[in-house]
Amino acid sequence: MKNILVTGGAGFIGSHLVRLLVNKYPEYHIINMDVLTYAGNLINLKDIENKKNYSFVKCNICNFEKVKQVFKKHKIDSVIHLAAESHVDRSITDPFSFAQTNVMGTLSLLQSAKECWETDFKNKMFYHVSTDEVYGSLSEEGFFTEQSAYDPHSPYSASKASSDHFVRAFADTYGLPIVISNCSNNYGPYQFPEKLIPLFINNIVNNKPLPVYGKGNNVRDWLFVNDHARAIDIIFHKGKLGDTYNIGGSNQWKNIDLIKLLISTVDRLLGREKGSSSKLITYVDDRAGHDLRYAIDFTKLKDELDWKPTLQFEEGIEKTVTWYLNNMEWMENINSGDYKDYYKKKNGY
Repeated sequence: MKNILVTGGAGFIGSHLVRLLVNKYPEYHIINMDVLTYAGNLINLKDIENKKNYSFVKCNICNFEKVKQVFKKHKIDSVIHLAAESHVDRSITDPFSFAQTNVMGTLSLLQSAKECWETDFKNKMFYHVSTDEVYGSLSEEGFFTEQSAYDPHSPYSASKASSDHFVRAFADTYGLPIVISNCSNNYGPYQFPEKLIPLFINNIVNNKPLPVYGKGNNVRDWLFVNDHARAIDIIFHKGKLGDTYNIGGSNQWKNIDLIKLLISTVDRLLGREKGSSSKLITYVDDRAGHDLRYAIDFTKLKDELDWKPTLQFEEGIEKTVTWYLNNMEWMENINSGDYKDYYKKKNGY
């Protein structure tokens, strides 16, 4: 029996991970702790919300005293920490919120784990989920590895880099059993539509402009969210304490090429003339501190823990676009804010 605290479990990646753990491990108790900001959505978990091995706790990870209460009440022996502010554009506008949640929130969880586990670290784990953006930017060649130096360029990546350092410091100073993973850009169902792929799918469907930073030449490595959840599961159960694991998708795409693929996929599935939505592409001034290229070398994860992504990008995009087109009500509820009504009706949140 494990009592696993998943932070940010109502978010995009977190909801996929919670679903996987609840369904795969009925002997575990999965406690989903989320403050339900704009990006947290309990509707994402309607299919498992009544499972006996699942509990939800509304809590801000920055509230140290309440976090400690959750640890004690549920006898938490493992943490998988995903809760974070994650949208780079928002971090440029409001860096304070990112420092508060991503740094102080992580510190609150670390200190709670240390105080509640201090008498016995055996069979405990603090798993911190981070991003490849902490490594900075690559030129046209090369890959990030677990040995890459940190070089964050945005308030978001700086806050995540800081949280990574705190996790390692607690391992070195107090002996806290930790593991860290750094992943590439995720995509798939249930992603909040401020992110590129769901935003552009929604805009193509509704014939709205597709804003492209600069010339669209920035390159990202894309990872299907279910592959990421599966990697977290494997690292949690088989990873070496104190280690870092990079998780990548082997899918490097220029933004402009990705957008053209989205256009062609959405137009085809909607029965529109091929490429007819290309007219929606609108080039805008580049974002401040915009990293040129990310690419992940996940050799360590593949060789040591036998993980690799299952989907190539074209197949993953087909699945993702199809899901959004079949679930436009979900998208409309997000855009209108109606999804928040679900919380009030169900639990008074």
